[in-house]
Amino acid sequence: MGNLIYRRTERNFNPLMAKAATITISEVDEIVDVGELAPEGREDPHLVNAGGQFVTLLPYASICDQAEAFAMIRGGHIDISVLGALEVSEEGDLANWFVPERRVGRIGGAMDLVAGAKKVIIIMYHATRDGRANIVKKCSYPLTGKKVVDTIVTDLAFFEITEEGLLLNEIAPGFTVEEIQSLTEPQFKVSQDLKEMEVEPSF
Repeated sequence: MGNLIYRRTERNFNPLMAKAATITISEVDEIVDVGELAPEGREDPHLVNAGGQFVTLLPYASICDQAEAFAMIRGGHIDISVLGALEVSEEGDLANWFVPERRVGRIGGAMDLVAGAKKVIIIMYHATRDGRANIVKKCSYPLTGKKVVDTIVTDLAFFEITEEGLLLNEIAPGFTVEEIQSLTEPQFKVSQDLKEMEVEPSF
């Protein structure tokens, strides 16, 4: 499909490669793989990310146009979509495109991604800087999609959204279930197999 290239290969994406691997990563900017931000003086106006920043390409990068990217999304070819969020409700409603009090935001591809992907994973901070919960009973911001989120990964916890509500599966080292609940608006159930999140050391 398109010009997607498997990570660290020189071959175009094709069905044989799809069957040979677990996950193929396609990024929102229609570039796989994006390099670092472009240093001053080396900006290319044709290479920008979704935030409008100038980027570079890695040697094995591939580019597909927006039509191909959206054809993959709207055609149901995306298994997993990983997105950020402003708020997620206990029923899996997602708000991630507009902040009314700042009047900041724009409709992008997120609505297509949550509608077209088979599974939606949200990665976000558990609470705002002033301690307000980002996992809420009901979203106060304009919605991106209703009941579309399957999994929430925050800096403090890992939740699965089930038919019975939120299920806490993992917790960050040094935190208690009670502390997580104090930063989470809706009540949640705790998995019988609750474990500590594995945190990669940063250097």
